[in-house]
Amino acid sequence: MKINILMSGSSGFVGANLVEYLNLYGVTVNVILRDKLHKIELSDIIGADVIIHLAGKAHDLNQVSSPKEYYDVNYEMTKNLFDQFLCSNASKFIFISSVKAAADSVVGVLDENTIPNPKTHYGKSKLMAEEYIRRQNMPVGKSFFILRPCMIHGPGNKGNLNLLYKFVKKGIPYPLASFENKRSFLSIENLCFVITELIFRSDITSGIYNVADDESLSTNTVVGIISRSLNKKERLWYVPSRIIRFSAKIGDKLNLPLSTERLNKLTESYVVSNDKLKTALGKKLPISAKDGLYLTSISFKHA
Repeated sequence: MKINILMSGSSGFVGANLVEYLNLYGVTVNVILRDKLHKIELSDIIGADVIIHLAGKAHDLNQVSSPKEYYDVNYEMTKNLFDQFLCSNASKFIFISSVKAAADSVVGVLDENTIPNPKTHYGKSKLMAEEYIRRQNMPVGKSFFILRPCMIHGPGNKGNLNLLYKFVKKGIPYPLASFENKRSFLSIENLCFVITELIFRSDITSGIYNVADDESLSTNTVVGIISRSLNKKERLWYVPSRIIRFSAKIGDKLNLPLSTERLNKLTESYVVSNDKLKTALGKKLPISAKDGLYLTSISFKHA
């Protein structure tokens, strides 16, 4: 059966990988440009069976974006597209949200029952879009899937993992090894697999689903994986945490690179449960967390 896909955000990291992945299944993806989403009409989505909404305003670590940008892009554009979906003949709407719509920091394990409490405009705007989708009356024969991925990585990704890779490649010992943490990651292959399952199957219930690899890993373990990809011996410095925290407080006062806020970001735990999703799929994810990170690290060599 031929399925017509309409995708926003196809030029981004996730979109480019997803288009390539879907092509393996013989699926042709039609693209809708971001500029069109502000004034989209029903005629723009005629013929689509599934709409995948990837376009969004990413979290700005440098904090130079205005709050309005997040709500204009992450909320208003999603609202506009979903309104047209409800009036169209398309049967599925897949919205890529974020775990940050639920929480900026996690104590224990984040699951879909966690009461959302985002602190940033990025998280708040994503949550607004989620809530709008969930409030609408769904016509018979239509379904929606709100996916909350955690940190996505894969070949071509230039995020924090790439920075850690460069750190390890230079042979610099990782100085925060005394901090024990656990973080969830998401291989782009696993995300593409999940989206493809949602496209082709009709037995999965509408709703919110966290998307993460099965295993959460410590930063020390990630350093070890990167070191192995470089054929290097991992170098971990177990500097007492009290000394590191004292240094960070000095950094706060002197505006140095290592501040308390940055230290917390580097060493915090953020564990995401994918149990609801895996139960719905009834299948294993294709790649493990460690193997996915190894392949991502290998790809940095050729970047």
